[in-house]
Amino acid sequence: MIGEAELPTAGRKKSVAEEQVTSVLDGGVLPTYTRALTADEEVLAALGYKPEFKREFSLWTTFCVSFAVLGLLPSFASTLYYGMGYAGTPGMVWGWLIAMIFIQCVAMSMAELCSSMPTSGGLYYASAVLAPPGYGPLAAWLTGWSNWLAQVTGAPSVDYAMAAMILAAGSIGNPGYIPENYQIFLLTVLIMFIHGCISSMPTRWIANFNSVGSTLNIIALIVVIILIPAATNREAQGLPKFTPSSVVWGNFFQGTDFPNGLALLMTFIAVIWTMSGYDSPFHLSEECSNANTASPRAIVLTSGIGGLFGWFLQLVVAYTVIDIDSVIESDLGQPWASYLLQVMPQKIALAILALTIMCAFSMGQGCMVAASRVTYAYARDDCLPFSHIIKRVNGRTHTPVNAVWFNTMIGMVMVLLIFGGPIAVGALFSIAAVGAFVAFTIPIFIRVFFVGNRFRPGPWNLGKFSYPIGVAACAFVILMVPVLMLPSSRGSDLDATTMNWTCLVYGGPMLGIIIWWIVDAHKWFKGPKASSLYSNLKELKLIFRDQVNVEHQMLGRDDGVIEGTSEGKERSQGSSSGSVEKLREAEADGGAGVLTVT
Repeated sequence: MIGEAELPTAGRKKSVAEEQVTSVLDGGVLPTYTRALTADEEVLAALGYKPEFKREFSLWTTFCVSFAVLGLLPSFASTLYYGMGYAGTPGMVWGWLIAMIFIQCVAMSMAELCSSMPTSGGLYYASAVLAPPGYGPLAAWLTGWSNWLAQVTGAPSVDYAMAAMILAAGSIGNPGYIPENYQIFLLTVLIMFIHGCISSMPTRWIANFNSVGSTLNIIALIVVIILIPAATNREAQGLPKFTPSSVVWGNFFQGTDFPNGLALLMTFIAVIWTMSGYDSPFHLSEECSNANTASPRAIVLTSGIGGLFGWFLQLVVAYTVIDIDSVIESDLGQPWASYLLQVMPQKIALAILALTIMCAFSMGQGCMVAASRVTYAYARDDCLPFSHIIKRVNGRTHTPVNAVWFNTMIGMVMVLLIFGGPIAVGALFSIAAVGAFVAFTIPIFIRVFFVGNRFRPGPWNLGKFSYPIGVAACAFVILMVPVLMLPSSRGSDLDATTMNWTCLVYGGPMLGIIIWWIVDAHKWFKGPKASSLYSNLKELKLIFRDQVNVEHQMLGRDDGVIEGTSEGKERSQGSSSGSVEKLREAEADGGAGVLTVT
């Protein structure tokens, strides 16, 4: 037992109320260590979590990871079918431009949350804290699972597209070779295994790898944007060097059975999937120095720079493509490779394809890293099956190795969709887009329409523009979720091969998760387990000045709060999960406000 006078004071600087955070813990809590806390550790402790990672990511390396996850060049190559195939060049230029305005609103609203709650749990934690009384656990449950579905499909979808590009390059070199599904599957599995190995390395190694990969992505993107208009052989084919602007911006390609306006909205899937990686800095915030400023800046930089350069790439392709039908229907099975062969000499086309493949490798690895941190954060709060295994941090690398390989194994199972044909495996892209944006928007929606002044902005915030930007972000996602589930055909043309299976592949698991909540999970899942994470940290003491919430209730709740006293006497000790009754007993005995967590 230890009294308040005996507690070390080296790290006692700020209570939760004095930090610029929105926390599950009551404002009167003052977390302390026997050693001095850094500013980042104080913020994390105020959010209810102990530091477990080395903070070796900077603003630049965090941006590098998220930009690698964004992977503009390989992402564009992977989703060209949707942008060009649904509405033609107007879908590419108008679709990207319009969608990016609203995606930037989502990114800025997310960055504001990140500054206030810089934790690996990210959106899931924010939903739990901000939800109305009694709904925090449900909001966290839905946000967490939707985001996890999006994250766990990220690396498989990227690695599948990369495998298809590698084999398409083989077809270009050997026109008689046609890739088989089992070959694409095996190559995808191999790539995922390699990414799993890299993602299990120490944080510094991963940061350096992603820094190189992101630099390659940026350089390759700029090279391709310059090289395509400079080296196109359209004139050798008797065509003008560029398609007239009136055609590029106004001639819609009839790739769906819907009106042009709706077809334009359907092309947004390419933009949304490509731009869904800017949340990575949120999930890496516990490994980033100066996290409540650097992480939100990395989010906005990733979305803004990615959106601008992505639009430039859309423009050069839209102005040079010759025959959209032949690009979409090519035997190569990869529209990007087909497009390059259509407008470039073969050697240059292969060189660009090789650059795209290298960037895709970096992107897939970045997706794997980000997803593993999300899985670790949810397992830390016992959301997932086998959480007690998944949440272990490797003692040598100080990284969540078990979470990496859990995601890798699930991803390998998911790419079995390859054998269901291109429409079935295409659901991986739709799941990532829908799941991510649903998860992005739940906490933003709650903050905008339910929280009011209970939200405490961090050092990076939108000020008076927070509300209108948040409303625009929510309206965009509410509109787009049903649009992203529309098939390209309707009526008698709609069959199993043309059906958009996103509603089943995403909706099915989410329905199961809701049923699980109703039947069982609501009994034991109470949201982020902030206090319980301290139960094994012997050096941590929580000092309760006025009141502390140890039952995982949300900010500003009156229920489940334990009143302390102002005297500095001893309090009974115990783990946070089993200390409620002891605290009540101690309070009845006239105890003071100190709990030693062992």
